Amino acid sequence: MRAMTGRTLTLACAAALSLAASAALYSQQAAADLVLTNGKIITVDERFTIAQAVAVRGDRIVAVGTNQDIGRLAGPATRRVDLRGKSVTPGIIDNHMHLLRGGTTWQWEVRWDGVESRRQALALLRARAAAVAPGEWIYNLGGWAIEQFADDKHPFTREELDQAVPNSPVLLQASYREAYLNSRALQTFGITDTMPREAWVVRDASGRPTGRILEAGFRQLVAKLPSASTAEVEGSTRLMLHDLNKAGVTAYGSAGCETDVMPIYRRWADDGRLNVRVFCITGQGAGTPQQADQALPRIAQMKLFQGNAWINDVFYGESVYGPLHDPMFIRASSPKPEELVQWRRLATAIAKAGLPLHVHANLTNTIDAFLDQVEAVHREYPITNLRWTFAHANQLNASHLERMKRLGMYAAVHPWAVINGGINQEVFGDAAFDMAPLGTIQRSGIMWGFGSDGTRANQILPFVTLSWAVTGRMVGGTRALRATETIGREDALIAFTRRNAYFVFQEDNLGSIQPGKLADLVVLDRDYLTVPADQIKDITSVMTIVGGRVVYDANTPASQTASR
Repeated sequence: MRAMTGRTLTLACAAALSLAASAALYSQQAAADLVLTNGKIITVDERFTIAQAVAVRGDRIVAVGTNQDIGRLAGPATRRVDLRGKSVTPGIIDNHMHLLRGGTTWQWEVRWDGVESRRQALALLRARAAAVAPGEWIYNLGGWAIEQFADDKHPFTREELDQAVPNSPVLLQASYREAYLNSRALQTFGITDTMPREAWVVRDASGRPTGRILEAGFRQLVAKLPSASTAEVEGSTRLMLHDLNKAGVTAYGSAGCETDVMPIYRRWADDGRLNVRVFCITGQGAGTPQQADQALPRIAQMKLFQGNAWINDVFYGESVYGPLHDPMFIRASSPKPEELVQWRRLATAIAKAGLPLHVHANLTNTIDAFLDQVEAVHREYPITNLRWTFAHANQLNASHLERMKRLGMYAAVHPWAVINGGINQEVFGDAAFDMAPLGTIQRSGIMWGFGSDGTRANQILPFVTLSWAVTGRMVGGTRALRATETIGREDALIAFTRRNAYFVFQEDNLGSIQPGKLADLVVLDRDYLTVPADQIKDITSVMTIVGGRVVYDANTPASQTASR
């Protein structure tokens, strides 16, 4: 696709005249409720048209075009926003997140999404400690890795954390790799010089715990953190959605909707107060042959698409058969024949029921094995039009992509390397620089889109992911993707907008700024198409609109916006 850099606004507006003609269709109708003018409207339509202005009535876009044409649609009660040259994109759609779970802890976490230095990370810890009572837990639960700190990539020590936070216990979960505790946390968990002796407690030469906890142990410690009340979870979730809107996200695919938090989202949707659209990847994955037996009749009876454009169930997933769910940091998978038998039984039932499938498939051997099963299922129950999707897909290769394309499959790409690039290089060596091979995926012609897999396995800021896609560099600047596998800015943005609309079954409603589509828009603080590549990661929203309603405004206090 041609690069946008250097294209003048005059030429862009000329290209948008066909869109502006839509204004005439509405000139005799009611005035627009909202008009945005004097901007750079990056429509992300099929021609990647650039316009000057956009008009919204109710929750829909009614016209896109020049300032003059859109200005005619304003009436006395129309809200007018002078963009002063700022860029506008469609709302960002993340096709795979774990935000229902994330909202239960967000308010109490010290988030390090996109933080590039250890110095800044420690400053955020100290600030949190100063804001809470002594003895209150200070923690985060993923979304970062030690290798993202450009100034110091050494593991945290208990002494370093004691100095930063002397009066409260500290637990810092680095992605799904390890965790770090200070002395107060070690004491609270009963981890002493002699107990426990589990291998997951890293000790120095004298047997003293260093504060570093390996993957095998930190999950059980996280489970012991204080839980929140329903009212507290509601406030925490509202704060998380505010931060999500600030990042430009207006819709997401949600893995794990079967939680006690979902009623909060449904109530907000009913009240007109939900600030994101939630599209669920749902299903109770089986972990044993007996559970597979129990799942088969449930699959046959499952019905998706019973919701609306705010909340809906759209995929079966994220797992099909639990033992074949790839962990993040193993060098290679080895699917067992008896496990694949169970996977195929369940996949056959999913295909027979005509259900879309969104399944965790990350490593080469797993993808190969799943494709063998899908091809066999397809011969009995064709899946071509069901949008079956491999999620994460960091080790896709050209052979996989060709097989998937023949089957009509999609790829939901969740590049863990954005924060885990250093860990990947340690585990996979040079192969890490092809995880995920964006250039190869883009050239294949397959339908693909971006997700983050946040909030624990990865950071959640879409422009940080877009920066990685364009520059090949993870948070902190370390190269994590070879230059030949990076992609252009247009293709990367399309993957987070128009393409992802297909992953939430909303291609007629979302993903581009066009008349008739839902008015999900993001006004950016700088121009994504022309800003220096190393600044893409720093882009944020100055205004986010969902369904024609302003849900984030940089000039409005967070407490006011969050309460709407």
